[in-house]
Amino acid sequence: MATAFAILLVLHASIHLLGAAKAFGWADLSQLRQSISQAQGVLWLASALLFTVTATALFVWPRGWWLIGAGAIAVSMLAIVPSWADAKAGAGVNGIVALGLVLGCLSQGPSSLRAEYEADVARHASDATPARLVTEADLAHLPPPVQRYLHVAGVVGQPRVTTFHVRMHGRIREGAQHRWMPLRAEQYNAVRPGARLFYLTAAMFTIPVQGYHRYVGSSASMRVKAAALVTVAAAEGPEMTHGETVTLFNDMCVMAPATLIDRAIEWDALDARTARARFTNAGYAISSDLSFNEAGELMDFVSDDRYQTQPDGKTMRRLRWSTPVGRYRSFGAVRLPSEGQGRWHDPDGEYAYIELTIDDVQYNVAPR
Repeated sequence: MATAFAILLVLHASIHLLGAAKAFGWADLSQLRQSISQAQGVLWLASALLFTVTATALFVWPRGWWLIGAGAIAVSMLAIVPSWADAKAGAGVNGIVALGLVLGCLSQGPSSLRAEYEADVARHASDATPARLVTEADLAHLPPPVQRYLHVAGVVGQPRVTTFHVRMHGRIREGAQHRWMPLRAEQYNAVRPGARLFYLTAAMFTIPVQGYHRYVGSSASMRVKAAALVTVAAAEGPEMTHGETVTLFNDMCVMAPATLIDRAIEWDALDARTARARFTNAGYAISSDLSFNEAGELMDFVSDDRYQTQPDGKTMRRLRWSTPVGRYRSFGAVRLPSEGQGRWHDPDGEYAYIELTIDDVQYNVAPR
């Protein structure tokens, strides 16, 4: 949708060049019956430039491109009004562009979910790399399958992890019978104190959708908006926080295995390839089982402590949740799974509701 809107802006800018060409005699445009002074030509040229810059800023300055667009419309209307008989159609296009600017402001401006996400990240961000490295001694208390996983991941000899920033893409759906929506997401996690900030953008029947999962301290919340205007889902409360504690620990296991050396995590080895973990954050305690393959790679994470939001968007029910992962590859110095699913084990049938591919992982670096 952003690409289509950028194309519209560029085409609109190109048409404004006709007014400049008429004013400065660059071309014989007999279809433009009204005369255009050189002073008006400057306005036509300036608006063409501003619309082009707006199209570029849509991608390079997503938080503020709509400000440039507002200026482009203002200059454009100053050029159009004196040439109304020839240029009134441009005012209609400006109306369409203005609608896009409003949506841009609502989705990226100071009151948007995106702004909330970035403000929270700024509060919890840290670019300080811990002085201590992960050593063999740090792994000694872990069950054998977890020790092997951390060796396979390559965390020994690397700095301890205090924060991590992840970018992803994939698809999501509301339920087993619903259609998939493409999505892009990014998240920022802090380990101590625990925080998980997850922001996504998707498209539902071409309508842009934004979602923000916020878990800080002892409080978690989730909001999803369609077209940056209509709240289509919202949840918070103890059940939400309890469930997000599971997700926080899952992130640690999949995206930042070096964090598993934390001695506050209690472990039991169930067999040579399975370990059970008990993780506590801000008073919320959860349990999960981690399964590994012969190579020592994490293959699945299962917990009975997560809650599924019901269709009414308010009530929640406790349900088994799992995240099978695979396609390991290197992310800098560490080796992690690059693909995974989120699956609900509903009594009526197990199904995946989200599929993600990890694009980038950074540790101990504050995202820009």
